[in-house]
Amino acid sequence: MKSKKVLFITQEINPYIDESEVSLLGRRVPQFVQERGREIRTFMPKWGLINERRSQLHEVIRLSGMNLIIDGTDHLLILKVASIPSARMQVYFIDNDDYFQKRLEACDEKGVEYPDNGERAIFYARGVLETVKKLRWVPDIIHCQGWISTIAPLLIKTCYHEEPCFRDSRIIFTPCGNDLKLLTTDQFRANILFKNMTGHELDNYPANLSVRDLYHLAVDYSEGLLLTPGNNDEELRQYSEKRGIPVFGPVDISDRNNGAAVVDFIDAVWSEGKVEEPVKD
Repeated sequence: MKSKKVLFITQEINPYIDESEVSLLGRRVPQFVQERGREIRTFMPKWGLINERRSQLHEVIRLSGMNLIIDGTDHLLILKVASIPSARMQVYFIDNDDYFQKRLEACDEKGVEYPDNGERAIFYARGVLETVKKLRWVPDIIHCQGWISTIAPLLIKTCYHEEPCFRDSRIIFTPCGNDLKLLTTDQFRANILFKNMTGHELDNYPANLSVRDLYHLAVDYSEGLLLTPGNNDEELRQYSEKRGIPVFGPVDISDRNNGAAVVDFIDAVWSEGKVEEPVKD
């Protein structure tokens, strides 16, 4: 059975971020999927290094304005959009003055990791999921890419599990950023709580989570792992295989000839949990 709608929760997309394996992953996998007749929605953070005028971003007023409470503080969700004409692809940007507007990605100008990266990941995940709910769009597959997306699988399978938009969604994860530490703050466990989460979901993880722990967390709530040459994470492969989670790759995303294989893997993850409908006479 083929997936029909695929949601991408990405870390970077070229050309908004300079070309790299990570930004090409965010650009080309959605393009592969869309070119094969599937409907897509693609999200990334509005990192502070993105030039809004040059990239022709504009705010989507009807989808902006929601306040997400993290650490007891209201954080305004701002939703922007732009298009990549050559790929016929629209990209939604999650923005917020505190977490993204004037800040770089994981590290500041001196290369120091932001201490609230965990909270930034929480805001990003909730921002994407709340926006998809507003769109009333129901994805079959959700592909999460990079450290910034690691909270999304947990939220989807716990506090968003009964939402019609996500009830039957299946998740694929791709790691990006293995050189980061990303130890979460002492407040992270309290800040991640939302709706029916109890906090026991993190009982098997350290008090402060590294990027490795966040990758394990993402895999634990996913149905597939897709690896690329630059992030051919052998430890994460073994971790996934021990849990019976299928692994695909490493696949060279820069080679368009690999597009069909990537889409086949996405369809395989989707069909694994679906029963084929009988053919009607």
